[in-house]
Amino acid sequence: MRMPFRLKCIDRRPGSRLPSDTPMRGLASRAWTILFRLRAIRAISVMLLVGIATASLLGETLRAQKHERRHEIDHLEEAWRTALLKEDTAAMSALLADNYMAITPSGTLQTKEEALANLRSGRVHVTSLEVSDRKIRFYGTTALVTSTADIQGTTAEGNITGSYRYTRVYVEGPPGVWKIVSFEANRILGPGSHK
Repeated sequence: MRMPFRLKCIDRRPGSRLPSDTPMRGLASRAWTILFRLRAIRAISVMLLVGIATASLLGETLRAQKHERRHEIDHLEEAWRTALLKEDTAAMSALLADNYMAITPSGTLQTKEEALANLRSGRVHVTSLEVSDRKIRFYGTTALVTSTADIQGTTAEGNITGSYRYTRVYVEGPPGVWKIVSFEANRILGPGSHK
């Protein structure tokens, strides 16, 4: 069975404009080849430029999102600090997840309800809290915050004035809604100090 007729080129003999199934030879054939290659190169170049522009735009978007997320966590860290200093249980409750669990510097576990009760009753009373060396790392919908805090205050266990290194873990529920799920603080011991 014969293949259907395919137009390869136009017969360019003077006076003829008939389709031909034989390849043209000479200058016309080379011109068509060059023209095809130029169009292919132009199409590839356009695709590469679009790809580069898209990657650049995506990179800028991701950097902007990361900056915005870091700003959100910084804001929540300041809200936590303010709530603790003002003994604002409503603000603190809004920051803590229902399944919040803390490890205090004395090594005891503390739930959300216990943390709020201690703040409400005045068993935890912080008069000064200066935070430094804050680092925020993201792992998907989890943010890990480490900082150093210089605290002046008291708890039911006694004076807590000193320097602490702490870790706080935030988890993002609905987009943009972060809650503290975990907190751990450890006293920074000076040289020659023993636990």
